[in-house]
Amino acid sequence: MRGLASDFGESTNAVRLELNRMEKAGLIAGESQGNRKMFKVNETHPLFQEIRNIVLKHLGLDQLLVQLVHKLGDVKKVYLTGDLAKGMDTDMVDVALIGGIDIAYLVKLVAAAEKVLQRKIRYVVFSEKEAEERDWDENQYLVLWEQE
Repeated sequence: MRGLASDFGESTNAVRLELNRMEKAGLIAGESQGNRKMFKVNETHPLFQEIRNIVLKHLGLDQLLVQLVHKLGDVKKVYLTGDLAKGMDTDMVDVALIGGIDIAYLVKLVAAAEKVLQRKIRYVVFSEKEAEERDWDENQYLVLWEQE
């Protein structure tokens, strides 16, 4: 809560009230862990996809995703990781890509996207087999796109 309060220039009480309102509306789910309360996005909420799209557009990631999916090969899934996946604004975009990715094109795309987004992009690529062996903790990895 202190981190959010600092990021938004608000008091911790104001942040707590907003988190409680979002929990009551069903947008987020809270879980007590000792003397802390942990929150995560409620992906089953009817407005989840719309809010997700707004956030992606705000960050400029919606345009990046369209290019990734259509030009990088056999992309199965794209995750947002790092601070952005945790809801913290940062100048670093961390993504994990799964599938048969054209690495040479990815390098070019990342260089161009960094200029447009005015953020650095770090990426990691996993084959489908490697991805199956990993634990994709939903608290650390946010699905941006997946093949239907």
